[in-house]
Amino acid sequence: MSARFLILCSLILTLLSCREPEIKLSSPSVIPAPQSLQVLPGRFTIDQSTVIRNADDFTHSVNFLKSFLEVETNRSWETKYATENVILFEFDPSITAAEGYTIETNAQQVLLKASTDAGAFYAVQTLIQLLPLELEKSKENHLLHIPAVAIKDEPRFSYRGMHLDVSRHLFDVEFIKKYIDAMALLKMNTFHWHLTDDQGWRIEIKRYPKLQEIAAYRDSTLMGHYNDSPRLYDTKKYGGFYTQEEIREVIAFAKARHINIIPEIEMPGHAQAAIAAYPELGCTREKVNVATEWGVFETIYCPDEETFTFLENVLDEVMELFPSPYIHIGGDEAPKTQWKSSPVAQQVIKENGLKDEYELQSYFIQRIEKYLNSKGRNIIGWDEILEGGLAPNATVMSWRGTTGAVEAAKSGHDVIMTPTSHSYFDYYQSENENEPTAIGGFLALEKVYNFNPIPKELTAEEAKRIIGPQGNLWTEYMTTSDQVEYMAFPRMLAMSEVAWTQAENKNYSSFINRVEYFHQRMEALDINYANHLYEVKGFLNDQQQYKLSTASLGKEIRFTTDGSKPTATSAIYKQAIPFTKNLSINAGVFKEGKLLGKVFKQQLLYHKGVGATITINKEPNKSYPGSGAQGLINGIKGSDSRYGDSEWLGFWGDDIEIEITFKEPILVDEIKLRFYNATGQWVYAPEKYYIFLETKNGMISDLVGLPKNDNTLILSNYNLKRFKGFENKKINSLKFNIPNYGIIPEGKQGAGNKAWTFIDEIIIN
Repeated sequence: MSARFLILCSLILTLLSCREPEIKLSSPSVIPAPQSLQVLPGRFTIDQSTVIRNADDFTHSVNFLKSFLEVETNRSWETKYATENVILFEFDPSITAAEGYTIETNAQQVLLKASTDAGAFYAVQTLIQLLPLELEKSKENHLLHIPAVAIKDEPRFSYRGMHLDVSRHLFDVEFIKKYIDAMALLKMNTFHWHLTDDQGWRIEIKRYPKLQEIAAYRDSTLMGHYNDSPRLYDTKKYGGFYTQEEIREVIAFAKARHINIIPEIEMPGHAQAAIAAYPELGCTREKVNVATEWGVFETIYCPDEETFTFLENVLDEVMELFPSPYIHIGGDEAPKTQWKSSPVAQQVIKENGLKDEYELQSYFIQRIEKYLNSKGRNIIGWDEILEGGLAPNATVMSWRGTTGAVEAAKSGHDVIMTPTSHSYFDYYQSENENEPTAIGGFLALEKVYNFNPIPKELTAEEAKRIIGPQGNLWTEYMTTSDQVEYMAFPRMLAMSEVAWTQAENKNYSSFINRVEYFHQRMEALDINYANHLYEVKGFLNDQQQYKLSTASLGKEIRFTTDGSKPTATSAIYKQAIPFTKNLSINAGVFKEGKLLGKVFKQQLLYHKGVGATITINKEPNKSYPGSGAQGLINGIKGSDSRYGDSEWLGFWGDDIEIEITFKEPILVDEIKLRFYNATGQWVYAPEKYYIFLETKNGMISDLVGLPKNDNTLILSNYNLKRFKGFENKKINSLKFNIPNYGIIPEGKQGAGNKAWTFIDEIIIN
């Protein structure tokens, strides 16, 4: 156990509850929730004479608990035979789940049962969470009280992962250990370590020293957001790498916590850093620099023998370090432009009877897979490895929705579920405008928690191929470990419960109450978590009333509608607010007269479209549903700087048709449309749209061209006065035909993929 972790853990017992409102729990707080937890009368007291008894070979788990308790109680702990005042580890062959366990506590003993050391270890993690956050003091000594409980537990999924990208930004070994410690507490068992990418190579490979000298460092780093125009750079050299000795140290640390580390060595794309060090590995053989900004680059490994020799030698050193049965080889976002113009790549296609560059990628992946299989390892790849034919024994990591997962599972391949919609913790987690810069999107805690990793398209037998979920942390916009923690927590808590707890045992209200209590534990562990539990959420209901809510229990919401800041004397929210005119709502969560979180602000614009009937020919993508079709005329604008909030509707590759019908014919002077444009995230505003205006005498139509620029928000102000003699005619309905941008062209981010269309409020004046 790391010294830093032990020191931090000791703070748990002296933590003062005044840092947050005191949380009362009806039962012990454990995350992830056990399969069953029964509270019994009484409690077990740890005092100066309590001992540990290891009745079977659970040495690793026993040692972990001993190290923890030595700090908590400020004394040494014996392992010896005892029947009372004892924490007893016992082998139980009836526990068939490899990671399952039971805990029974009463006044005489704490009995931990398992059939493996992994099960015993997870019993220890639950026991640690049963310990109080504050030490109950007596005159002579410190006593720890554990409630009497009966717990039976085992995980829902065998794979429970968290990912960390260290290529964009590098984090030291001590932080990696801290991250792994938090994973262990939450019963996660796999750490996906993203070690190489265009912006940096982070693992020492002794056979290729230029990877450390050149590939590990970039000359500059993008400042601000990728979508900013113009882009600015800090002109500072940045980088570093983990030595093989450091990697061994981290692996041993993780192994003691029953966490397997899967290294990722990207190929054939995301290879610019490596090719910067060894240009002969690229198709052009030209010198390139380690990438200084984010995104996808055309630089790609050339599929010749020199490249395969390099990669096999690299993987040999990787396998010597990592005992993981899996090696992640990436396979995502590999542009084919250079392969199309490369005589070498085209010759490989011809010699191997391949159809195109997509089959060439499959050939590349399968060749690497055969090599790793020959060494007793299996590959994991992002879902692009499905293109051109899937490698025979590959496990697919599905990130672009669930389509790849369904295809792979139906083909008999194992799948790890990590879709952007529920698993990308680099997305914003709050709609507050002052949130730290993130890549985009919006992924709230509740959405993570409600993730079901089993796609509904799968049969019960096919669903067995879903081995588990994973949360991903890509660090383009996380320059410090504090920022990583802010983005990871508490969403990692939600993902742990998705991965461990059976669906029927999950309950979001219970989870929120436990998270609020867990805040104090994270403070004791010096984790810089995000606290959005005391935020207000608002939405417009079907009765054209604005409703407010908060996830936190036992609090009140106070609000104003005139734009002033809510105070302890402001109106208490009790019922929905009628929306019949422009409103400027400010609201906050209060307890005992104290504002707990940030003030929620919402402008509601009452225009002529509010309350009309609206239909869209396509459903918004499940990842970006906004507020549904009605959200386009609800008087609420989405963010001007983010496309993933609760108002923007996203459509992937679809041409959309919108029809708005008014209850009574109305006079209209102007119509405003809002589109989002973030090409770095494959979001392209349409180049044009068609508008149809229906009156009692017929319909007129017009083609509207949209401006081409790099602005995030693209507006279309359509003035009806352009039609002579039309100014005073009443309109029965409006129709819009909005073509999708189409397939993203070569040289652009996401080349070859369908573009996204994002549309927000249609304002009718």
